[in-house]
Amino acid sequence: MKVLIVRVGALGDVLHALPAAAALLRARPDWTIDWVVDPRWASLLVDSEGRGPIVNRVHLAETKLWSSAPLSPATLRSIRALRKALRAQHYDLVVDLQGTLRSGVISRMAGAPQRVGYSDPRESLAARFYTKKFTRRGVHVVEQAAALLGEACGMELAPVEVSLPREEWAENWAAEEAVLARPMCVLGAGGGWGAKHWPAEKFGALAVQLRAMGFDVVVNAPRKDDVVAAEVVAASQGVARMVVCNVAGLVALMRRTDLFVGGDTGPTHLAAALAVPLVALFGPTDPTRNGPWGPGPTRVLRDPSSITSYKHIAEVDPGLAKISVESVVEAVKELL
Repeated sequence: MKVLIVRVGALGDVLHALPAAAALLRARPDWTIDWVVDPRWASLLVDSEGRGPIVNRVHLAETKLWSSAPLSPATLRSIRALRKALRAQHYDLVVDLQGTLRSGVISRMAGAPQRVGYSDPRESLAARFYTKKFTRRGVHVVEQAAALLGEACGMELAPVEVSLPREEWAENWAAEEAVLARPMCVLGAGGGWGAKHWPAEKFGALAVQLRAMGFDVVVNAPRKDDVVAAEVVAASQGVARMVVCNVAGLVALMRRTDLFVGGDTGPTHLAAALAVPLVALFGPTDPTRNGPWGPGPTRVLRDPSSITSYKHIAEVDPGLAKISVESVVEAVKELL
């Protein structure tokens, strides 16, 4: 059986889909499990040689290019190349774990006789591309993905812990350049939109207290000019330091992290997957549905006044802003 999973991005979403694939691999180790993913997140699935602990092969969907120049010759070539690569594998089943119009179209491009998705996908038009639809089961998105993949494959699947690829250069970089002292705490101050950002001045004050507790405090950033990370470093009066890395580097860094504090953002979910002791700060998004999932010790803080909303607004959620530095420090002490 050849199964193709479509979950293009982003970082946290790919991590939330992986436990379902890991469960299928455990149940059917002789099956082929491939994946369509944005190039930015491929390091979560395979190394630079194309080897991965769960997935056999990845197909790259260059969605950033497609969005920035939808009618360009480069975009058309990219889409045609993806379609050709997918068709060449002759998949028996495609499972869309994303549920958008784009992922539905990609599912159709594969040419498989069976294309499965949720009956209530995130974008309703995606359902037009499925040959079979299943009702969403489970509370957490990790549970929902495992239920859908299991039903598509004709079995019951429960999500299991995942293994992530190791990239030699990234492991060397983290060991020799990024990690300067232990214990180390990484602060994940970013997020998909502003409402999920705990205020930078609070992260800065937290960094000062963590340093007093003996931690080397690091703020991860995807690029040197990351505004959010720079604001946290400034608010910490230089106590925290910024570490810039891509996804492979972040995985290697997180393997050496003793504590993580962050909001509903990809690095938080990476910390959970790698069993890093974790304090997660939630506001507009519901942690029972989107919270950290993994084997490590976790504390999730959310003010009762926060109202669940997935609207991409820039202003910080008032409830999230109410979470005090003292309550985060107390959660850290409980973990340790």
